[in-house]
Amino acid sequence: MARHRGRVVGAMIAVAAVMAATACGSAGGSGPSPGIPVVMPSSGTATVTIGGRPVTVHVPDSYDPARPAPLVVALHGYTSDAAELETYLRLTPESQRQGFVYAYPDGSTDDHGDRFWNATDACCDLFGAKPDDSGYLSALISSIQSTYRIDRGRVYLIGHSNGAFMAFRMACDHAGQITAIVAVNGAGWNDPARCRPSEPVSVLAIHSTDDESIAFAGGAIDGVTYPSAAATVTQWLGYDRCVAEGRDAPGLDLVTDLPAAETSVRTYQQGCAGGSSVQAWTINGGTHVPRLGPAFAPAVTGFLLARSKPAR
Repeated sequence: MARHRGRVVGAMIAVAAVMAATACGSAGGSGPSPGIPVVMPSSGTATVTIGGRPVTVHVPDSYDPARPAPLVVALHGYTSDAAELETYLRLTPESQRQGFVYAYPDGSTDDHGDRFWNATDACCDLFGAKPDDSGYLSALISSIQSTYRIDRGRVYLIGHSNGAFMAFRMACDHAGQITAIVAVNGAGWNDPARCRPSEPVSVLAIHSTDDESIAFAGGAIDGVTYPSAAATVTQWLGYDRCVAEGRDAPGLDLVTDLPAAETSVRTYQQGCAGGSSVQAWTINGGTHVPRLGPAFAPAVTGFLLARSKPAR
């Protein structure tokens, strides 16, 4: 496991390097404490403490309590944190441009002081603390919905690495609450039977072919295997009851240090239940922390915001 932990920590150091180049909590508890009032921002960006953990919330200038707004929640990777993830993904400008409420919480803290999410059987509760992060995030979403006028048919998650594993977990556990997810360089359950979504959830699975931390072909963390990129997509085709024959779309230019249109796109919509869809984006030559270009944030938020569920 030390070898794998070293790769993950190295990847997080690489995040800082990428951000520099592009720029020129509590382990316990199942959710936010209902007994402690939290003053959420009415506009702009503020960091509040919910359930003993920091959560940063951005409310776009266009937010109008008379009109339901979408909600996007972003989940950081192992050893990272919410602020670092936002500097990497740069979703706040998209919140302003597209009018969604945006939240990015911190995960639990492990025995080494590193932030993590207790996501799947493979990732990433390395010290056996067993925090109920699935319950925490579900309660966090409910807390945000009780504060702002949120369109409950347009609630989305995006995660990187351990955060991507967690996004898959949330789609499994809280399908009635989640409309769609974007998972960047993560994987699903080693045991797919442990994912039983109550209804379809649209999925965009983004994988780098040269990922040095979460292998494209699958691998193991601390002796527990995780599925390959292809197997993860296949799992969700099954959960969403999609026909397994996808359609290729034009490539995308999302990464700055690779040739243009380095990301291939395959879309699965035929037969998918409840109007859901599954997409697989493959960053050919990409690493665990690809050097994201300006097209990335609009592309992934565009995927999310195009998906909706009936009003509830």
